[in-house]
Amino acid sequence: MKKIKKIKIKINGKLSAINDNLSLLSYLKELKIPLKKVAIELNHEIIDKNKLNKTKLKKDDKIEIVHFIGGG
Repeated sequence: MKKIKKIKIKINGKLSAINDNLSLLSYLKELKIPLKKVAIELNHEIIDKNKLNKTKLKKDDKIEIVHFIGGG
């Protein structure tokens, strides 16, 4: 049985250990993030939501999730 390698990333400033070779989309779904209501920044770059599935997370990546809040 193959052992799943873990990598460490930071998400909103908190260290997290995740499975290696996980796509950004898969990770966000695991966290139950409502994609229509957030902007995703990976290593200081905003990621196009159409590319979330093709973007693989790597060791020491830094993710920031910004929630849109309505009001006025």
